[in-house]
Amino acid sequence: MNIQQIEENLISEIKLDPIQAKTFLLITCHGKMSPSQISSKLKISEDLALKTARDLMNLGALIDITKTEFEAMHPRFTAVNMYRRLCERENIEFKRNKIVDSIGVLLEKPYEDARTK
Repeated sequence: MNIQQIEENLISEIKLDPIQAKTFLLITCHGKMSPSQISSKLKISEDLALKTARDLMNLGALIDITKTEFEAMHPRFTAVNMYRRLCERENIEFKRNKIVDSIGVLLEKPYEDARTK
């Protein structure tokens, strides 16, 4: 599965919007970033980058290291965490989702590589 497929699965299974999915993948695969870095890499406004990062924090995808830097948690934990929160919001029974599990597994190596440069 490639990054495009993972992005599509984040949108379909966890109900992220496309900018949220791209931002999550960017930070997961490249490490902590500021809104200005996110803005530059995704070619979006800095305000949108900040709002998206904050929204992802509320969804359980990111943490704020400082007031100006955001970091992803380990993807195996994060993918399931975001899915669990989706189930709570939509009043759906939380149970194992193989697609969500695969997102975490597939992002594990890029996540670790970005943090052991």
